Amino acid sequence: MNKSSGFTLREKNGVLYYTIPSFDRTNLVKHMFTTRVKGVSEFPFASLNLGINREDKIENVKENFKIVCNVLDVSIDSLVFSNQVHGTNIKIVDDEDVCEEILSLHPEEGVDGLLTNKRDLTLCTFYADCVPIFFLDYKKKVIGLAHAGWRGTVGKIAGKMIDKMIETYDCNTDNILVGIGPSIGPCCYEVDEIVYEKFNNNFTNLEKLLISNDKGKWFLDLWAANMLILKCKGILDKNITVSRLCTSCNNDKFYSYRKENGETGRLAAIIHLI
Repeated sequence: MNKSSGFTLREKNGVLYYTIPSFDRTNLVKHMFTTRVKGVSEFPFASLNLGINREDKIENVKENFKIVCNVLDVSIDSLVFSNQVHGTNIKIVDDEDVCEEILSLHPEEGVDGLLTNKRDLTLCTFYADCVPIFFLDYKKKVIGLAHAGWRGTVGKIAGKMIDKMIETYDCNTDNILVGIGPSIGPCCYEVDEIVYEKFNNNFTNLEKLLISNDKGKWFLDLWAANMLILKCKGILDKNITVSRLCTSCNNDKFYSYRKENGETGRLAAIIHLI
């Protein structure tokens, strides 16, 4: 294992993946953020592509899911997928939401957040630069995942996840652990004035989130923005773990939509209550 970032790098059967130390210590969940290493997909999806709607061969993606589920020791039949549209819609997941066939899309239109307290379900969301956010209430035993690109971050999906946890499961913010996973970092994520104005409308202290390149564009820190959202909702600093791993800088381990000009696979955030 490797603890050079906020997350822990692990290896099993040649598969590299990341976990969150605070989540590991609870012994309540199996979870991972995948890398692109040790799958069966070919270029440009090499090699552990989990993207359902990519142009990769479906048999390759199915085999990659088998590899990942074997590493995590969860059943493929327990998987529940998001249907991401860069929105802020959150689905409370129950047993009826399990996909009948691996790789069939979740029937809900526009789902970028998943929450459950069911032990027999495995939540799964997809990434190639956007921010994966893991949630665990270790008292109420509630788990969640949110997909937060710049649109989801502007829409404050992380905060809406906290609201939904409180509203649905009577969670207490003191007991909620959050992991902000690998995504494109402020070192590489250059945005234009349209994105700047969206953040300007929804956030204060923009100087902490957007740094001008003096050429009419800005470098956006999605990690800091989501941390700010979580802290404003009452999540304790000590309960937030940020990986600080840039998917664009570390393209050998991660898929990066921006670095690879859209021709790439998808990583997955996966979590399961034990």
